[in-house]
Amino acid sequence: RFGELSEALPGVSSRTITKKLELLETKKLILRKAFLEKPPRVEYSLTKEGLALHAIVESMRTYGEKYL
Repeated sequence: RFGELSEALPGVSSRTITKKLELLETKKLILRKAFLEKPPRVEYSLTKEGLALHAIVESMRTYGEKYL
């Protein structure tokens, strides 16, 4: 959910998070599911293509922790 993403990314503006989520959705890496509730609720999940990037991102994180 957006609030969880925002908390996990301190110092990143909500506008930046929103724009990146829109881009990831456009590229079909995430799915956005809006619930008709009050207050409104939106959840994000990875698509098959997004999940396929997991190993690559983990390798980059490991490299960064080791060498940067």
